[in-house]
Amino acid sequence: MNEKIEVGFQTFLSDGDEEFGAVRAVAPAGRSELVIYVENAGEFTVPIEAVESIHSGKVIFNCSKLDVRLRRAIGHAHDAEKPGF
Repeated sequence: MNEKIEVGFQTFLSDGDEEFGAVRAVAPAGRSELVIYVENAGEFTVPIEAVESIHSGKVIFNCSKLDVRLRRAIGHAHDAEKPGF
């Protein structure tokens, strides 16, 4: 990964997917992790090893390396935007 992750980068599970949130902090207190905000769910800490790629202001994660609670939150990130919710 040549690009550096920055606060504000959008977060995705795959390139071309809909974004589910944004990076809030990079390596807080020197730890090898990110803090991301997931729409409709709040902040989550993610190990840097879960990052699959970085480009064009996007951070793409490997879903299999994410906590089950975070995966559930991602699945509901856009519920508030859907009619009837």
